[in-house]
Amino acid sequence: MARRKKIYEGKAKILYEGPEPGTIVQYFKDDATAFNAEKKAVIDGKGVLNNRLSEFFMTGLQAVGIPTHFIKRLNMREQLCRQAEIVPLEVIVRNFAAGSMAKRLGLEEGTQLPRPIVEFSYKDDALGDPLVPEEYIAAFGWATQQELDEIVSTALRVNDFLAGVMHGVGIRLIDFKIEFGRVWENEYPRLVVADEISPDSCRLWDVETGAKLDKDVFRRDLGNLTDAYTEVARRLGVLPTNVTHTTKPTMIN
Repeated sequence: MARRKKIYEGKAKILYEGPEPGTIVQYFKDDATAFNAEKKAVIDGKGVLNNRLSEFFMTGLQAVGIPTHFIKRLNMREQLCRQAEIVPLEVIVRNFAAGSMAKRLGLEEGTQLPRPIVEFSYKDDALGDPLVPEEYIAAFGWATQQELDEIVSTALRVNDFLAGVMHGVGIRLIDFKIEFGRVWENEYPRLVVADEISPDSCRLWDVETGAKLDKDVFRRDLGNLTDAYTEVARRLGVLPTNVTHTTKPTMIN
């Protein structure tokens, strides 16, 4: 499609104005970042894989009645989405201890939690996306209490869906983060799952071997990130046909 006005460029995606009012085009880049963008690389094929995988998860959520901003995939790297007012929170759901939680609490990575735990971080790269309690969210007006209740309920439903899908292909869902946005219908805001759902935003471990199939492969120099994402796509049956491995990751200074 014809290139339109750029609205925003983040670490992994670019947003353009859409062909109709109230829509945007979401473009998936091959860029990979870690440690608040201190580590960067270009990973050949990553954007294509994340586009396909996010389409798979978003349409799956819609099929079980969870609203998302996703409308349709346009091509190998672009999606058409509803424009949403993003709630400035990352919503993290944890099933097993890993990453920052394991460090904070001195838990061994992979320890199963007593129940899924929902955490919130304030979206601000300059601050390192700090964890915030619900009291902060309400006090600063980032979301109302009613919205928070809906966000938690929806996040747990997303967790049930993703965990079930992943278990069916031999992958353990360790944790994930999602974002929510408000879309306006008849002058009333409605919360939808926004941004993306992909191995960039999930921790995925092979059930049998414990091998990591997510961005920790890049964070911890555990191998080829495209290979890991390709394996997830292969198991889910959504493997793109034109992802190549001819280009090695290119580090960015």
